[in-house]
Amino acid sequence: MTIKTDQRKFSRRRFQLSAVAVAVSLLATGCGASTGSDSNEEVTLRFAWWGNEYLNAQTEKVISAFEAEHPNIKIESEPGEWASYWDKLATKTAANDAPDVIQMDQKYIAEYGGRGALLDLSKQSGIDTTKLDKESLASGQYDGAQYGLSTGKNAYVIMANTKVFEAANVPVPDDTTWTWDDFMATASKLSAAGDGKNYGAAYGSNEADLIIWLRQHGENLYSQDGTLGFETATAASFWERLKEQRDSKASPPATVATEDSGAGLEESLFGTNRVGMAWWWTNQLGSLETTTGSGIKMLRAPSVDGKSSDNGMYYKPTMFWSASSRSKHPEAAATFINYLANSPAAGTILMTDRGVPSNPEIVEKITPDLKPADTTVVAFLKDIAPDIADAPPVPPVGAGSVQNVIKRFTDEVLYDRLTPQAAAEAFKKEVEGMLATARK
Repeated sequence: MTIKTDQRKFSRRRFQLSAVAVAVSLLATGCGASTGSDSNEEVTLRFAWWGNEYLNAQTEKVISAFEAEHPNIKIESEPGEWASYWDKLATKTAANDAPDVIQMDQKYIAEYGGRGALLDLSKQSGIDTTKLDKESLASGQYDGAQYGLSTGKNAYVIMANTKVFEAANVPVPDDTTWTWDDFMATASKLSAAGDGKNYGAAYGSNEADLIIWLRQHGENLYSQDGTLGFETATAASFWERLKEQRDSKASPPATVATEDSGAGLEESLFGTNRVGMAWWWTNQLGSLETTTGSGIKMLRAPSVDGKSSDNGMYYKPTMFWSASSRSKHPEAAATFINYLANSPAAGTILMTDRGVPSNPEIVEKITPDLKPADTTVVAFLKDIAPDIADAPPVPPVGAGSVQNVIKRFTDEVLYDRLTPQAAAEAFKKEVEGMLATARK
């Protein structure tokens, strides 16, 4: 296969991941296609993922199960932590030392896949995608290639701490009809009852918060063509709402929010039962209940008009299983990924900790053995299905650190260093520059 050297070489300025600029020179993705050459030979695959002690132990268990079924394939573990995972992966990729199998996040599917660093899994005969739901498959596609298989789906929701609601004598709202005004009123009542010690709601400055807000207004953070898909005024209204949460004391003062953002779950306001409502992903329900010792009720996002069908929610892949385009053993890597996605044995080990599996047969298999919180999550995701709209476009190349930019401008607004309109204008200009630089 002939490869044009100018197609897969990138300057240090252009490949920027997690604030680390690296240079990448990679073979075209198609060159990693399965040839069948390593079907029986003994091979070793490097497998990188991020997680905590619990997930690490769980992942090691599924590795052992896989190796027992495939004695010719050995898996070399490379666990990591989210805070440093992406910097390390970028550095290894630049040095042509990427792991064979990679746990990938959606915000980096295009960042890595679009630059030729990931294997097109649709060209791997050892992967069966027929049992995976179409939406999950689409979430791992970019520019016509399948760069990742979803580990499972979840949704971004408001977690309501019932212990805080009961102490404040405030009823949990009806999430099928509530508006943003209802959300603000409920949060304000919780804060008032908290007497400066407890607060009604966290702010919600995640990328998903902005995406849901934009979708409620008929817009998107990104367009299908890889550009921005929103009006400045709509982004400004997002920060106007966060400022209103501060001014109405529905949410903590900026200084308290800043301190809270750097705390671990066990020390956070939500984790210590000092905030009534906060945004989390559905797969985090079990951890939240364990940490708080409280019953946590998942709530749909409020909407502008009180219609749950207009709340902008969507199913998001928790993460992906991907493979390096430079793997010397693409067939073995595909075999391992197919095992993780489709094997009932793997499903009974992984359960729903990386999201509700994309393979319905696996969901049916594990449901009888799920913990109560996980059973609740499976039922909730099924319950909201009629109101779930198509997933937003995959973040384009250059968008890997946009979430950090959103959080930075949220601070600028909450500390009154920028007006919401000024923040929206500066945010849009900065992100447009990031995407434009990545396209060069």
